[in-house]
Amino acid sequence: MALPSEEKGAQSQKSWIEGVFFKRECAKVIPSSRDPHRCLAGCQVCQNLIRCCCGRLIGDHTNLDYSWPVYLSTQETEDEEWNVQKHTKTSPTDAFGTINFQDGDHTHHAKYIRISYDTKLDQLLRLMVKEWQMELPKLVISVHGGIQSFKLPSKVKQVFSKGLVKAAETTGAWIVTEGINTGVSKHVGNALKVHACHCPRKICAIGIPPWGVIENQKDLVGKDVVCLYQTLGNPLSKLTTLNSMHSHFLLADDGTVGKYGNEKKLRRNLEKYISQQKIHTRMGQGVPVVGLVVEGGPNMILTVWEYVKETPPVPVVVCEGTGRAADILAFTHKHTADKG
Repeated sequence: MALPSEEKGAQSQKSWIEGVFFKRECAKVIPSSRDPHRCLAGCQVCQNLIRCCCGRLIGDHTNLDYSWPVYLSTQETEDEEWNVQKHTKTSPTDAFGTINFQDGDHTHHAKYIRISYDTKLDQLLRLMVKEWQMELPKLVISVHGGIQSFKLPSKVKQVFSKGLVKAAETTGAWIVTEGINTGVSKHVGNALKVHACHCPRKICAIGIPPWGVIENQKDLVGKDVVCLYQTLGNPLSKLTTLNSMHSHFLLADDGTVGKYGNEKKLRRNLEKYISQQKIHTRMGQGVPVVGLVVEGGPNMILTVWEYVKETPPVPVVVCEGTGRAADILAFTHKHTADKG
């Protein structure tokens, strides 16, 4: 039974979270289809088949009164491009608490919160360190790679898994990924799963996915709740589930559905902000950040470029033999390193 002082503390924490963290929702329907049929207002075909540029079906904009014919609004917005800053609105977050992942005989717990992608970083770090009681890391390992499922050669997989876990364990690092149950995030989750079987000490693994790509979102809606989350997704869905081996989730919301992009801004800005925190006050030393690349597509090359052009540059470790962008980067580095 909770004591009155504990209840009061929990209530004040809940009020603080709702006061500083926000969700985003589409505030204007701009149909993505430019050739809709000439229908009447409230047409069910349009409501259930045509999507707004935010990615939602028109009928799923429950917070908007959208009753006029779609073809008329298409004419009105013909030259207008849907924009996150202009066409979304914020309101207090409605999803935070603890996730219980049921994985066979084991239950894994993770803290989570739905936040706008442009959340204030000082408040976010306060949430993580003060409210979630995470110890400030001595290193941040930011793992990047493909978001679609891919296989790793068994030897490469073993080296990657053991190396990542050892690096995190010996340095007290935070591992940062997209936190989803596909692609490189799943490989990180598998490495952590093997570690958890042999060692009870939990490694901090932070998932920063877009809120709009998460399957079973409704399970997560609630304020300061403990929720059971189903990691089995719909095989026909373009959405994805959260990976159960991550310990914390920052669900970056930009008001879109099924789209990636703005979560990377939140992730990179948070990494920069953490790197400015002093772990040795007397020496003035900040938290080092290291990028780790496994597989990946064309955007991965841009991500690496952004890291190395920082001041000071962020070191990047490329896992050769994992395929696609990682192998291209490794090949290029090998053949240009001697030439500068």
